[in-house]
Amino acid sequence: MKSFPQPSTLTHSLKNAARRLGFLHVGACPAVSPTGIDAFRDWLAAGYAGEMQYLADRVEAYADPGHVLAGARSIVMLTLPYRTDDARPTAAGQGRVSRYAWGEVDYHDLIHGKLKALKREFQQLSADADIRGVVDTAPLLERDFAQLAGLGWIGKNTLLLNKHAGSLFFLAALLTSIELDYDDPHDASHCGTCTACLDVCPTDAFPAPHVLDATRCISYLTIELRGPIPRDLRPGLGEWVFGCDLCQDVCPWNSKAPQSAEPTFIPQSGSNPLELIPLFDLDDDTFRARFRKSPIWRPRRRGLLRNAAIALGNRPTPTAVPALIKGLNDDEPLIRGASAWALGKYDCDASRQALKNRATLETDPEVIEEIQLGLQERNCRKIAP
Repeated sequence: MKSFPQPSTLTHSLKNAARRLGFLHVGACPAVSPTGIDAFRDWLAAGYAGEMQYLADRVEAYADPGHVLAGARSIVMLTLPYRTDDARPTAAGQGRVSRYAWGEVDYHDLIHGKLKALKREFQQLSADADIRGVVDTAPLLERDFAQLAGLGWIGKNTLLLNKHAGSLFFLAALLTSIELDYDDPHDASHCGTCTACLDVCPTDAFPAPHVLDATRCISYLTIELRGPIPRDLRPGLGEWVFGCDLCQDVCPWNSKAPQSAEPTFIPQSGSNPLELIPLFDLDDDTFRARFRKSPIWRPRRRGLLRNAAIALGNRPTPTAVPALIKGLNDDEPLIRGASAWALGKYDCDASRQALKNRATLETDPEVIEEIQLGLQERNCRKIAP
């Protein structure tokens, strides 16, 4: 028969080990069906997940943590702060990157390493326990379990909030087959009547408090969406090229968010903000060499240059015209289409001629439409009183 330490003793030791590894908050809860599973199903049915089909494909797995670890009885929920510098103002030709991607590593790699170390300590305390650590890629409603473990409440912008740390942290989970000493759930909400996060969203991505329409969210549009960004949403992106922090920046609780002690989260040179014009000189190999270990790798070159073109169209600067012309003639249709849209915002002979020249060569129907609309927009602007 397997024997395990007392739940209270084991849980206390695990929490101490987690904090030594840099996790700020640690809470334990039972591995039960999450309270938000029905709301999650309704959210998917409403079409708010957009192209993230992998969520719907695993919807039933989200109802039972046993799909993540067979025989799971307990979950240890953890937070890792990532706040470093404040966001710096952007100048012409620069784009904004979400603060969690300013550092030199992908947070998945960093946290997985910490979870492996925590798992090793767990195994020393309880050698027969089954254990698995996960970071936002497994079918687990992390925010629900973090609330159940007492780490905070789910705010109106759908992010987990903590009174002492705001929302500028990553969530991670360690599932185990044994019983732990569970924390009290965090049942109260401390958002009150505040709607700052809802009001600041430039693309109206919140149809109601606690409901996010991902298809309108800047983070989804710049990272998850693989095709062209809808034309009506492009102006709302402003200068964001990877993710968005607006609904967190205005949250009063984030004024209390602690600074991260993790050295790999220190912003790399040129990430806060990001120079956009040089991106158009990167081919696939040089893009990979620069961003492969960063979260910015996720949308790949085609996605990031699409976003860069949109940002340069939202804030035209003459020095960007040669880069956008280069994008207009890129091998990737997604980049050509976004560059055509951007060049339509530039009132200069070079942009008009580039669009006309590309129109004689272009074969992709969507890019042809972008070129035609870009030329029409320039003509309308030219004759406007």
